Amino acid sequence: MLPSALSAGRTARLFAAMDREGLDAAAFIPGPNFQFLTGVRFGVMERPTALFVARDGARHAVIPFLEKSRWSMDAPDVETVYWQDADGYDAAFVEVAAKLSARRIGVEGQRMRFFEALALRKAFPKAEVVDGHAALSFMRLHKDAAEIAALSRAIEISESALAATLAQTGAGMTEAEVRRRLVAEMLERGAADLAFEPIILAGAAAADCHGVVSAERKLEKGGALLVDFGAVWGGYNADITRTFFVGSVSQRHRDIYEAVRAANALGHEIAAPGVTMDDYDRRVTEVMRAAGFADLVVHKTGHGLGMEVHEAPQVMIGNLQAMEPGVVFTLEPGLYREGEIGVRIEDDLVVTEEGARSLTSFPRELTVI
Repeated sequence: MLPSALSAGRTARLFAAMDREGLDAAAFIPGPNFQFLTGVRFGVMERPTALFVARDGARHAVIPFLEKSRWSMDAPDVETVYWQDADGYDAAFVEVAAKLSARRIGVEGQRMRFFEALALRKAFPKAEVVDGHAALSFMRLHKDAAEIAALSRAIEISESALAATLAQTGAGMTEAEVRRRLVAEMLERGAADLAFEPIILAGAAAADCHGVVSAERKLEKGGALLVDFGAVWGGYNADITRTFFVGSVSQRHRDIYEAVRAANALGHEIAAPGVTMDDYDRRVTEVMRAAGFADLVVHKTGHGLGMEVHEAPQVMIGNLQAMEPGVVFTLEPGLYREGEIGVRIEDDLVVTEEGARSLTSFPRELTVI
């Protein structure tokens, strides 16, 4: 259960987001927004579970009966209708609808499933149900001190685990072996979970931005080792990438690495309130283009980070949203030459009143292991 002061602050952020979209009510299914508002983490299952928040502050929920014990303890302030499998859930939605006079309801268009949307429309036949995903997610855009602390702890666990893993890593190991050691090190240090399945890629495989770990591919001398990973702590995700070289590094690959590192360095330098995501992406990417590697740039500069690994804002050309204090995002320039090498250096930054602060501190200098 969220402390009352924290709950009130988060609800106020929701209301600001609802006002931006002109919503009388918002509906959430289990996920980051649901957890952000209630402190309760439910998995998405075949049984619909929904939280309704009205603009007047009223909270209602449709909850499967088998979750009653936990929900009633963790969310005592929510007026809840429980439903049994034998009865179905339609009546529960109708009962909640009778207590809400909403004319315009926002839903999470990228999360709510079709059968849940149908139940909602059936229960609210006179209401306009709209995709409010972007506006509703806006309430999580600016992180407070507690959220930054959770992110920092997740990052601290991740970086410590990476250092310990590298001390045990060398030529001849498979990607899968490196993964197992990294995961074990994170869990031993207190990670609640993995932010995502770690991406551990050796040699030419590193050119595949989102490649899959192999139990056969081995680390070879002179090859790259790209490690993209993160721990979860307190419901918040770390997302870090470093690229290393095994045994030695050629001048050709060193040049690529240093171009990426220069782009990363500029990203740290220029991040500040008022800088648009569009301009930021262009300026960071231009460093690598100017170094002669324009054809090796294949992705945007970054994305928002928090309760989701990928959330708003998107750090990319075309997004004219300006940086604001409290916004957390990844800075991850990369260069990829198919069949040969991939290099990415990813940090997690929080925008401050004066500029930006890196939450990640793992060395960025070219490292040979």
